[in-house]
Amino acid sequence: MAKPTPLSGFPEWLPDGRIVEQHVLDTLRHTFELHGFAGIETRAVEPLDQLLRKGETSKEVYLLSRLQEENSQIPDKQLGLHFDLTVPFARYVLENAGKLAFPLRRYQIQKVWRGERPQDGRFREFIQADIDVVGAGELPYHFEVEVPLVIAEALGSLAGIGLPPVRILVNNRRVAEGFYRGIGLDDVEGVLRQIDKLDKIGPEKVSGLLVAECGATEDQAKACLALASISGSDVGVIAEVRALAESHGAVTELLETGLGELEALIAAASERAPGVVVADLKIARGLDYYTGSVYETVLVGHEQLGSVCSGGRYDTLASDGRNTYPGVGLSIGVSRLVSRLLSAELVRATRSVPSAVLVAVSSEEERAVSDAVATALRARDIPVEVAPSAAKFGKQIKYADRRGIPFVWFPGTAGEDGVVGADQVKDIRSGEQVDADAATWEPSDEDRWPQVVPVP
Repeated sequence: MAKPTPLSGFPEWLPDGRIVEQHVLDTLRHTFELHGFAGIETRAVEPLDQLLRKGETSKEVYLLSRLQEENSQIPDKQLGLHFDLTVPFARYVLENAGKLAFPLRRYQIQKVWRGERPQDGRFREFIQADIDVVGAGELPYHFEVEVPLVIAEALGSLAGIGLPPVRILVNNRRVAEGFYRGIGLDDVEGVLRQIDKLDKIGPEKVSGLLVAECGATEDQAKACLALASISGSDVGVIAEVRALAESHGAVTELLETGLGELEALIAAASERAPGVVVADLKIARGLDYYTGSVYETVLVGHEQLGSVCSGGRYDTLASDGRNTYPGVGLSIGVSRLVSRLLSAELVRATRSVPSAVLVAVSSEEERAVSDAVATALRARDIPVEVAPSAAKFGKQIKYADRRGIPFVWFPGTAGEDGVVGADQVKDIRSGEQVDADAATWEPSDEDRWPQVVPVP
């Protein structure tokens, strides 16, 4: 078989990278559960019409088809791989509403697929970790405050392994829509889509697009860019937005509602996570289903990577025509996060295998003795493997060293008098070798399992 050609956009970490990824996933899961979020998993595919019903996503969806279609009078409904976890979650809520307790607090950690051009931190297959709170009929605003603070805590829990500080940038769609309508622009979704491009193409090109595609005048475009330029981490930002709106005669009831909500979020965040949550009026989020708060998260010092976590409030994504289930959620791009931790050499795993101990084999006839030692150690939650061959002990030690295993265990052997000597364990890093009993010996907490630590 010829050497395979790598596929770009489909990350496959080496074993030590996978340990880092697993640590990140375990930390996120633990924090979500501390806050009462229950885990679910949904299928990987959804009907194409459901995937395309909200937002500009048609270019992102991978279609699913069989190599050989069977002859049938009723063709299968076209399926696609989900490109995020929000759309399948909305479907899950509608299908199971009668069995769920609301408000529903859920987390979901799964792979998703997007047909976009791979680049730094952007993949075609990647892991997302989502949290959402969904209500039946209504959802109080305080959940829009809580959810980003849970994410701030979850990402803050990774600071100990070297994750850079995070900034959660927040805005409110009601502020934006109220302002745009107040200055006479009706194509709110079109304006939001152009403002969402600010970081990519800059204000001059965005201004041109607002005029060419959204029907804005030059003055209206300048007003939109002025709103987008406002940011701050305290409630003073609210007065700044209100002053801008008053200067353009754009104070509307919808704007005031959004400002009240944004102020509540900034005030709570300044107490619970000072400096982490920042109001940024250019945050728009391209998907059409967001209706209230919207969020994007960047790593400080790595802003060029883009957002590693995003989301917002949605009121009509989950609705069956009679009942509506509004929600708010955030999604962490785990693969993007891990790729930066590894590529920038911010963290490392202390070893690439779980094994803390390699049990040496004196001879193949004595392998059962080594297996018994391994069984005794595993029974006390010590990860162990047995040497693959009864080579000279020096070679077995080198094998352990290549794999990063810190300890080698030597089962006791019978002397000329027939007396079996004590087992011994060797720390191959220091060279220290001592008598040991498989029923009582313990490695240090740092050595029992691989650790994820910052790179000095």
